[in-house]
Amino acid sequence: MADYLSAWLETKAYVLKPTTLARYRDYVTGDLIPALGALKLDELGHRHTAGFVHTQLAAGRGQVTVHRCLATLSSALGDAVPQHRLTHNPARPAVLPRPPTAERRIWTAEEATRFLRYCHHTDPLIADVCELLIGTGIRKGEALALHWHDVHLNEGVLYVRYTLSAINNARLVITSPKTRSSKNWVAISPRVAAALTRRAAEAPDSALFDRSSYPFTGLVFCRPDGGPLRPQTVLDRFRRRAEEAGVPRITLHDLRHLAATLSITAGIPLTVVSKTLRHSTLSTTANLYSHLTHQAAHDAVDAIDTALAQADPTADRQPHWPAWLRPRRDHPNGHRIRLTLPYSTTPAASSPNASTPQGVRATTMRPPRRTTRRRPLSHLWKNGLRPAKTLVGTTGFEPATP
Repeated sequence: MADYLSAWLETKAYVLKPTTLARYRDYVTGDLIPALGALKLDELGHRHTAGFVHTQLAAGRGQVTVHRCLATLSSALGDAVPQHRLTHNPARPAVLPRPPTAERRIWTAEEATRFLRYCHHTDPLIADVCELLIGTGIRKGEALALHWHDVHLNEGVLYVRYTLSAINNARLVITSPKTRSSKNWVAISPRVAAALTRRAAEAPDSALFDRSSYPFTGLVFCRPDGGPLRPQTVLDRFRRRAEEAGVPRITLHDLRHLAATLSITAGIPLTVVSKTLRHSTLSTTANLYSHLTHQAAHDAVDAIDTALAQADPTADRQPHWPAWLRPRRDHPNGHRIRLTLPYSTTPAASSPNASTPQGVRATTMRPPRRTTRRRPLSHLWKNGLRPAKTLVGTTGFEPATP
């Protein structure tokens, strides 16, 4: 197992990002090889992975960390199956299920404006970074890797081409964005354009024009000497300013969720929000923000109800009920449409014996039960049939109308 995992890391060095490779190497060298390295590859079974998980949890390791170690082992053993070195993946099914994601605390619009107003006076750099994150919904690493030649203020767009990361919180690297769909253009608002204009006025000349040491020159958000900003340094400054402004403690990535929340609650279609966030699929956006789409779903069916009511000139115009009189969303709105079923006892001309009321529109709802007593069955024969009024073309009997 030790030899296989080491060789697997060397192979993955050609296809993984430096940050992902560093995380895999930490799990392999620090956890998996010490625990499972002495076993032969074909001897590894589900009981060994289960024992590894129980030992780690008993030692006080967090469930998230243990799950990531197990996911790394599963990825390594999964590559051995198509190579015909294993018949199956011993790490599947997973011994430890994926821990649930902790509920995020998202700022309100008032808290965000309070923080930005405070930062514009105390820390303009952090204020402009947050203006970009909230106004566009891009990721923290994408904002810190933004170059001036990717910003087009005249067109009102910017292009996301890179992301800035720190390997082991030490060495800075600039790599491609998270997914293929993340490498795209993003529209900017006048508020974001104003923040970028302030950064351009304070940027050193080397950051705007010099590309000799590209890609670490020409950054929009940089140190006074033009060097890149460390992500951890930006996070520490952001949290200090949040504490000073009196707003809840969150992460910089939560500002991306804030941008999505503000857009969805403002009525922007989910497809537009998904494209703005550059998610790979629409289902990703729907799963992340399903709790925000309930009101949109109710608004959609209410719009259908309103359109049908306006298109029917014979429908009774019901008064608009105030919000506090409306029933809860979980119950049907039975008070909006009153069903009036004027049943008539007069027989129809086309069917003398039919009891179906005339002038009543068809409905899929069952009519209310009649309160009058039914006619006694003394006029029927024992077989439930009554004599026909005319004997031409009949057998002399016809079924009784229920």
